[in-house]
Amino acid sequence: MPDLPEQLARSNIDTMLAAAGWVVQSLDELNLSAARGVAVREMQSFGGPADYILFEDIKALGVVEAKKAGTTLSGTAEQSARYTHARKWIPQRWADPLPFTFESTGIETNFRDQRGPDLRSRPVFAFHRPEHLLELVQRPDTMRARLKHFAVQYVGLI
Repeated sequence: MPDLPEQLARSNIDTMLAAAGWVVQSLDELNLSAARGVAVREMQSFGGPADYILFEDIKALGVVEAKKAGTTLSGTAEQSARYTHARKWIPQRWADPLPFTFESTGIETNFRDQRGPDLRSRPVFAFHRPEHLLELVQRPDTMRARLKHFAVQYVGLI
């Protein structure tokens, strides 16, 4: 019997991804050239099947872990991080491991940039647009790293 609360979460996540400019596809209809940003459901990764793997310009960029409403998302961040090591199944990647993870119930969504210092997820109101994630991955360091550098160099806080 299907898990109806998780199906509802995935339906909401599909809608949220589409609103952010992602083309959502099932693995059996895979066409990474369909758009600049493609979110593929149930794609195999090193850590198991990821609920969604995000592709920008045919290269993998991040993962989305779907959970039923009411789930504490902070407890799922490590699970989604395991899916970022999908080398065998996803040879074309913007970075290794994949830099971005989202955990979402379709109501609440957390985001984490895996490259930054002091890794931690933060709540976001919507999924990032494909072009914004591409811009982030092409920067030499993360926002948290830049803020930490600023605090040390200019303010002397750290």
